[in-house]
Amino acid sequence: MVTQSRMYDDAGRRFERRKEQLRANFLPKLKLALAHIPFASDLLAAYYAVLDRDTPFKVRATLAAALAYFVLPFDIVPDFIVGLGFTDDAAILYAAIRMVSGAILPRHHEAAQRWLDEVKKGR
Repeated sequence: MVTQSRMYDDAGRRFERRKEQLRANFLPKLKLALAHIPFASDLLAAYYAVLDRDTPFKVRATLAAALAYFVLPFDIVPDFIVGLGFTDDAAILYAAIRMVSGAILPRHHEAAQRWLDEVKKGR
């Protein structure tokens, strides 16, 4: 019989693996696509909320799943289609961010803006 404690342990391990995948893939993909993504700041704020241990687990899991969809190569609408490529990504991210917007704090938005400023300066 699977206990609730074991279920949470398994979910926690899966979350940590997904978080490590995000850590490895999210920022490089965002740098490449930055010029084409009008919602880059919101994406990045969500990313920083996922990494923040003070963000509630359910919020982190919701945002991690949406961000993972953004970085995965499998899409409903392929990203290379100009004008349409990020529409499915944007829709999923918009829905996830709206669901948990109260948990994406000013410090997450500030960290996002600092990163974007550095990238735009070429660092």
